Amino acid sequence: MQEAMQKFGRFLSAMVMPNIGAFIAWGFITALFIPAGWIPNEGLAELVGPMAKWLLPLLIGFTGGEVIYGHRGGVVGAIATAGIIVGTDIPMFMGAMIMGPIGGVVIKKFDEAAQDSIPGGFEMLVNNFSAGILGGVLACAAYSFVGPIVSSITDGLASAVGAIVSAGLLPLVSILVEPAKILFLNNAINHGVFTPLGMQQAQEVGKSVFFMIESNPGPGLGVLLAYSLFGVGNARGSAPGAIIIHFFGGIHEIYFPYVLMKPTLILAVMAGGVTGVFTLTLLNGGLVAPAAPGSFIAIMAMTAPGAYFSNVAAVAAAAGVSFAISSIFIKATAAADAEKEDALEAAQANMKSMKAASKGQSVEGEKQVAGADIKFIVYACDAGMGSSALGAAALRKKLHKDGYKNITVKNFAIGNIPKDAQIVVSHEKLAERARADSPQAEHIWVKDFTNNNVYDVISERLKGGGVSAPAPDAGGEEEPAQTLKEGVLIKDNVKVGLKSVSKEEAIKAAGELLFKSGYVEKEYIEGMLARERDISTYIGQGIAIPHGENAVKKHVIKTGLVVMQYPQGVKFSDENTAHLIVGIAGKGDDHLAIIANLATITMEYSEEDLKKAYTTKDPQVLFDMFTKG
Repeated sequence: MQEAMQKFGRFLSAMVMPNIGAFIAWGFITALFIPAGWIPNEGLAELVGPMAKWLLPLLIGFTGGEVIYGHRGGVVGAIATAGIIVGTDIPMFMGAMIMGPIGGVVIKKFDEAAQDSIPGGFEMLVNNFSAGILGGVLACAAYSFVGPIVSSITDGLASAVGAIVSAGLLPLVSILVEPAKILFLNNAINHGVFTPLGMQQAQEVGKSVFFMIESNPGPGLGVLLAYSLFGVGNARGSAPGAIIIHFFGGIHEIYFPYVLMKPTLILAVMAGGVTGVFTLTLLNGGLVAPAAPGSFIAIMAMTAPGAYFSNVAAVAAAAGVSFAISSIFIKATAAADAEKEDALEAAQANMKSMKAASKGQSVEGEKQVAGADIKFIVYACDAGMGSSALGAAALRKKLHKDGYKNITVKNFAIGNIPKDAQIVVSHEKLAERARADSPQAEHIWVKDFTNNNVYDVISERLKGGGVSAPAPDAGGEEEPAQTLKEGVLIKDNVKVGLKSVSKEEAIKAAGELLFKSGYVEKEYIEGMLARERDISTYIGQGIAIPHGENAVKKHVIKTGLVVMQYPQGVKFSDENTAHLIVGIAGKGDDHLAIIANLATITMEYSEEDLKKAYTTKDPQVLFDMFTKG
């Protein structure tokens, strides 16, 4: 049962966490510009409603479909989500979490059933019409059936809360309120149940505890504090920012995804809510009017005279209990969460494909090329000049060293893959684009262009197909060594002993040096940063090769190279630290000499020699390393 709950929580997290940035943007806009916000602005406040009703649910619906079946599943999931948004008046976050995955499952099942019966040449037509028709049917179903069901759930929860209040069991109302809030029904319960009751009580006694049942930020604060101290990965990194928006901005929705990714934390917010309400009733706390938004600042502003201690105590007690229980659950699963952090991101892209790629196996087994037939292998990336060129150079060097000189290994940009390519190696994040550009080929998807087992896969295929490596002196002339053209790397562009900075700062520094040296235009630097945001340029052995994405190749003036040494390292990820940042600007095919030298360095330099290169104070050492073929 516990494992099933964890899987369910990770699945919900996979839908919500990639969109945390959108929630934060909406939270800031809400906290700033609504009439009760920090700097009210009637025009900008118009953004709040459409973002809550349309943008956020559609993002969740798209991501839910994408988790199931890639971009195609995401599109159908978003179409289906639109139906449930139109059918209700409240933000349909819960409905999006239902319809998004359903859309992904439906289109996936259709493709599996129809893939062998589509006539040649009609694939694109069938793909587009099937997604449109099935998405439309799901949108209608969501509007007609799922929307009313979710609305009924909302009304049922409101009635249940009212019954508990009528029975005089006020603290226990949080047992229903907190889970309902997590499902984004907080506004419906607050304004539909507690505000009317609170207004009546405030008129009679001058204050009401009802105004603080839903708006108390304590339970959510406890969860976010626990994540900040004991969480892992993206959840821990984003929790401090969420605390500011939640506690001081009053946007409680910001912490809901953190509970959804670990559903056992519902117990923590329930206990915190019960504690907060009990404290309020015990100490006779309350507000004179609704706290909107439910921030600590708004609560203090609406606190009745003589109730400040009671209200602060209620917030603190709720936060303390929620924090204590959340910490237990989060710490208990911290090790497992750390191991699964990367797996979760991979699952968001393409679960089945990524599993096969991590083993170095072809995803499309029916297109597997026999060893005896392997003649043309392509490495493909966005620009076709950096990571793919390095991977191609490394594989080519290994194959030629073992005598397989009749196998051509080249690198190309996706969009320019030759139609006679037999095997295409591409990064897992580019899988769909690579497959669309070369449907005739076998595809091998990797997480790292240089640190992978593609050579082992190809070598085993060759041996299995009865192809033995020729004698070392057979198979034609030795591939000539490539050396850098004069001026591609100058000694002044070898910088040593630099202080550690963030990877973005290091990449920008490399780009600035390329720009100042006349190799690129200023726009190329942003292309380097964009390339890194898409796929890491860390290649292993303590080396990273930042370079521009394909869109900025036009801003390369001439081929250039800069080498920047960071003895203490630059963190490219939690596992990878680069000591040498090699900024590349390639014009035409000139970058091939650069890649050939990098391939030699990564494969043939000993670990001891590389460590010396990481710490040497003599630029000439690094200059020689990168210029002598």
